[in-house]
Amino acid sequence: MSRQSRIALKAGVWILCLLPLVFLAHRAYTGDLSANPISFVTNWLGQWTFRLLLVTLALTPIRVLFGISWPISLRRLLGLFAFSYACLHFSVWIVVDHFFNWDQMIADVLKRRYITVGMLALTLLVPLAVTSTNAMVRRLGGAAWRRLHRLIYVTGVLAALHFLWLAKKGRIDQYAYAAILSLLLGIRLWDAVRRAWRKRRVRLAGRGSAFAPVPEVLPEAASALFPASPHTRPLDVPAPPVAPNRPFPR
Repeated sequence: MSRQSRIALKAGVWILCLLPLVFLAHRAYTGDLSANPISFVTNWLGQWTFRLLLVTLALTPIRVLFGISWPISLRRLLGLFAFSYACLHFSVWIVVDHFFNWDQMIADVLKRRYITVGMLALTLLVPLAVTSTNAMVRRLGGAAWRRLHRLIYVTGVLAALHFLWLAKKGRIDQYAYAAILSLLLGIRLWDAVRRAWRKRRVRLAGRGSAFAPVPEVLPEAASALFPASPHTRPLDVPAPPVAPNRPFPR
């Protein structure tokens, strides 16, 4: 993809990601924010936060299933937009809904479980946004940076719980979002297990065996999802021999 194509693509993503704010501003200008404007604005921003988070999580499964890798270049931009919408969602709750009533907000965080998990999800997004630059990738190192950014999976689960516990009875869209998240995470897990199985079969083929027991594959799949420190000894490398105890000379 040429430089001009990348610029045009990112410009299009900027326009699409800003459209929900344009629609919200238009509805505010025309007085079409329902009977409860604060609740409408809060829910609107929260829903778009979750939608952008799901789109961000969908880029790798698209590459896994269809071999299309160019959307990966948009992952950082979409993740930052999801974080921006989350901050706007949180700001409306602080400034407009509670008007900096910290005692009431702390009580709500401790009492209402959907607010508790929502705060946890926003807290986990902060280090991901701060370390999204190329300079931070170089400073942390590729392996440590990837381990840190796997917090997005936990953030997605917390966001789904926030939406499920907040939604009123009779709505079904929260279940649709939770199902989409489960599918995306399931594809990632399946790909990790598949790559670990393939790696194990290649290794055993060199030893004269064509099959790998499933219990031996699962640790490698886990290491693919959560890579260990470079100083950690791999599971299949035997520990160095221990010298036998010898009595002290008398």
